[in-house]
Amino acid sequence: MSLEITGIGGFILLVLDIWALVSIVGSRASTGKKVLWCLFVVLLPLLGFIAWLLFGPRAKS
Repeated sequence: MSLEITGIGGFILLVLDIWALVSIVGSRASTGKKVLWCLFVVLLPLLGFIAWLLFGPRAKS
């Protein structure tokens, strides 16, 4: 069983990952945590986004 994300689903995932990265960089977390979260989101886009959504740092208001 193969999991491929293509077309509009891939584009939506790309937009969501960019949103997550911008939010991570704008958060109050330490630099080390920001780097780890960014790597996680970039290397594992779907799983990284879901993990960030549940547990990751948020941008400051």
